[in-house]
Amino acid sequence: MTNFNRIEMKQVKVDSETWEQQLLKPLPERTPYEKGSSYKFCQVAARITGTGYDENEYYTTLHNLFISGKVHVLSENLDKTISQDRFKRVQKVHSINKQEKGLSINRFVAFLEGERLIPHHSNFVLHRHIRSSFISILETFKKHHEAGFNDPSFQRVLVDMIKWSWNHLQVWLESIDIEVEMPRVIWYGDASKSQLYFLYFLMLMGCDVLIFHPEGKDQFLELDPNQSISQIIQYPMSGKLEPFPKEKPDRQSTVAYKATKEIHNVLFQEGSQLYRPWQFRSHIPSSVTLKTTYDEIFLIANEKAFLRPGFQAGRNSVEIPSIFAKIMGVSTDKKEYWDRLQKLSETKNSILVRSFPFTQEVKTNHIFHYQHALGRDGKLDPRKMLESNWWQYKHLPEDTQFSIAHVISNMCATPKLAALNGEKIDDVRLYLFTQSTIITPEQQELIQQFDYSQDVPKLVLFNTEINGTLSRSDAAKILFFNELGVDIVIYNPPGHNCIEQFIDKAAFDVHWLEEMSFQQEYKEQEPSFIKRLFKSIKLS
Repeated sequence: MTNFNRIEMKQVKVDSETWEQQLLKPLPERTPYEKGSSYKFCQVAARITGTGYDENEYYTTLHNLFISGKVHVLSENLDKTISQDRFKRVQKVHSINKQEKGLSINRFVAFLEGERLIPHHSNFVLHRHIRSSFISILETFKKHHEAGFNDPSFQRVLVDMIKWSWNHLQVWLESIDIEVEMPRVIWYGDASKSQLYFLYFLMLMGCDVLIFHPEGKDQFLELDPNQSISQIIQYPMSGKLEPFPKEKPDRQSTVAYKATKEIHNVLFQEGSQLYRPWQFRSHIPSSVTLKTTYDEIFLIANEKAFLRPGFQAGRNSVEIPSIFAKIMGVSTDKKEYWDRLQKLSETKNSILVRSFPFTQEVKTNHIFHYQHALGRDGKLDPRKMLESNWWQYKHLPEDTQFSIAHVISNMCATPKLAALNGEKIDDVRLYLFTQSTIITPEQQELIQQFDYSQDVPKLVLFNTEINGTLSRSDAAKILFFNELGVDIVIYNPPGHNCIEQFIDKAAFDVHWLEEMSFQQEYKEQEPSFIKRLFKSIKLS
């Protein structure tokens, strides 16, 4: 190895067409490359989101890299072992940190070196580079966590960083000539906090690192928002997070298929206001509740989602403007009142509720299921939910299952359900989770038929004093559908509180009409002339 005093790296600018070619180039063939008092070379570091027009080509490329032997697919081969002796030494340093109520970075690194926990190298300059890169990681962690090294997640990150540095980086550096190549690393799919910090460390070391996520997620964004050590390459399309292709994909796309995908991307891209059927089937839905007047309810209810104010679609999510309103009393114009109610309840994918409670409260304790479905961030993890043995919707399309799981997770993360009898917020979250584990076949059909950019389904509730009492489990189900983006209109002819007992009033609009009606039966409307005509034609 040539004698040099320091190591300098520069990013190679790559795009969707050139990243593979640059990745496989030896360092001397990348420009600039210098050997002298300083060793200067170029690295490839990028976050590649989406899949491009041809998913088969995307997965074939990943498979070919996997079998080439030239890259380390770390996401599939992460060695999580650590010796008992090394673990005890990490614990010792962590205990000192706790006793000192947070060591400075220099003292922390000094203790780590004293316990021989930071990987070393026979080349002094490379060893110093390892040390300075590790210090940068600690500085980054402190920058992103107010409690610094006293943050609850730090011990986990530290242990993982040390074990993976020894299990992988140390081994790689001992087996290569860094003047010819640096380790080439691929990460595919989701990554934990510890894994993201280790990938950051590898980038700082000068390794080639490519992070792939077919769904279009950029989990690295928080650590490198300004693309200072890695660049973002966004493919025009996104897809499902399939298992990493260790086996060669056995399907080949035709030229026509690729052309069709490209045309669709041009015509139906997000923001174009031209959407093909089921374009957002794999997107995660969320609701933007509109604030409307009484008359606007019936105008907006007839509009498709993408024509409503506030509709927005991103690479992985879609925000659906929806109605959540309660109508108190009845109008003096009875015909208009009943006509409007009937039109709402007879629109495509509508459910009319006239008897209460309309849900069956789940009484069993689901705390075990709830806790085992939580992710590292403390929120319900949709993937864990789908993999659980209590999940009852495995017969539904996977996209629909993920939509249901994400809606449950978001609803529980920021609960709008009022706490009762001294409940804590975690008790409210558990209640919402428990009630969401039962979705009736009729409700499942409504969810499955919801094309997020098109007609918005409706839940219309006609609640009087003579058809039962709306329950807390009803309120939980209403919040579920509100989070999904369904229009919800609650009629209460006597003008009494019902939903207000369970849901924050700020979550919905209240419209007062001219009269209160206290023993109001639901009035079945006569079919219109057009409907009677169609019915007679059908029967003839």
